[in-house]
Amino acid sequence: QLVESGGGLVQTGGSLRLSCKASGFTSDDYVIAWMRQAPGKERDVISCYSNSDGKKYYSDSAKGRFAISRDNAKNTVYLQMNSLKPEDTAEYYCLGNDELPVEWDDYLLYDYWGQGTQVTVSS
Repeated sequence: QLVESGGGLVQTGGSLRLSCKASGFTSDDYVIAWMRQAPGKERDVISCYSNSDGKKYYSDSAKGRFAISRDNAKNTVYLQMNSLKPEDTAEYYCLGNDELPVEWDDYLLYDYWGQGTQVTVSS
């Protein structure tokens, strides 16, 4: 089970931290990714954390502004989003999988999805 929190309304240039609390995985090597979908646009996986090797992955749109991290004690993955822009407005979902997919940014390869949290960036 994946439960997101932390979305909300923020002004351009502001910051938000999203949280994804995971439960039910059979192994500690599970992977958590963040995906977003803006109205009328395609789903876009923007970041991923691979717990087995600590690697972090970012899409071009997330590099330099977003940072993914993980607190294993809390089974929670965070997405720190800084310098937010109106084009970051979207529903944000965390995705989970027991192992790193062949293509980390292909949302179809993740078995578990959270319910989503809305992020709105006002101009």
